[in-house]
Amino acid sequence: MFFAIFFFALVFGLVLFLASLFKGKNGERVQGALFVGPAVVLLAIGLMYPAILTINQSLRGRSGEGGLTLSNYSAMFTQPELLLVLRNTALWVILVPILATSIGLIYAILIDRARGEAFAKALIFLPMAISMVGAGIIWKFVYQYKQTSRPQIGLLNAILKFFGFETQQFLINAPLNTFMLIIVMVWIQAGFAMTVLSAAIKAIPDEIIEAAKLDGVMAFKMFRYITLPSIRPALVVVVTTIGIGTLKVFDIVRTMTGGQFDTSVVANEFYSQSFRFNAPGLGASLAVLLFILVIPIVTYNIIQMRKEA
Repeated sequence: MFFAIFFFALVFGLVLFLASLFKGKNGERVQGALFVGPAVVLLAIGLMYPAILTINQSLRGRSGEGGLTLSNYSAMFTQPELLLVLRNTALWVILVPILATSIGLIYAILIDRARGEAFAKALIFLPMAISMVGAGIIWKFVYQYKQTSRPQIGLLNAILKFFGFETQQFLINAPLNTFMLIIVMVWIQAGFAMTVLSAAIKAIPDEIIEAAKLDGVMAFKMFRYITLPSIRPALVVVVTTIGIGTLKVFDIVRTMTGGQFDTSVVANEFYSQSFRFNAPGLGASLAVLLFILVIPIVTYNIIQMRKEA
């Protein structure tokens, strides 16, 4: 530890010394390169090198040690169990951003400038303060199953029994269980969406709103023609951020079902193949797929932010 601190202090001091030797416009460029250089080196060592190793391992068969082959990528799109994983991941990525953003937006509009706004915001934002593992444990109790004739400790089944319905095994019955897991992620992310979108709504100039009201614009048209276009950049950020987080979802699935009962997603399957089923090559290919799926979302986000700049 001491050696690492000493090494980084030495490198930083050397960079400062070299930067002080260069003057003028060309000197500023050299100084910029010197300051950015160490960060680039660390990124190359800590990010790019492991990424190259992962890609190489994904091309070495199921064990990750054979000759070059595309068998792992072929398996992902031909084996029924892996196709199910991809289907589940697609459901998560489509439903979670849409539902979480919609709930957050509706909530932000309803409580805007309302009495008790701060308390209402805190209420929906609270799940963001809970870890995904903690949220998974909480909702596992909510979905807890016991036979209808027995006393219920699961909130949802207690409600079903109260209204005369049979209790359900929400975490075992597929494909219902996947949707029940998605609800947990929506519950967590709706607070984030509400916070960002509420700030965007408050940033709309009062003059525009007043002018629209004077022109007789009613509530729905106000939302469609004034609010929605004004908060579009914030909507893009919220949807893409939640989408990236959803692609990487692991904790909720691992905590609540362990990926069993047809609920596994790409991140969970990557872990299972690499560390449980002794197939690091297949696990690496799933990690590469996850990286590839994230790239279009990040690229779109960057393009939209540049357009608004």
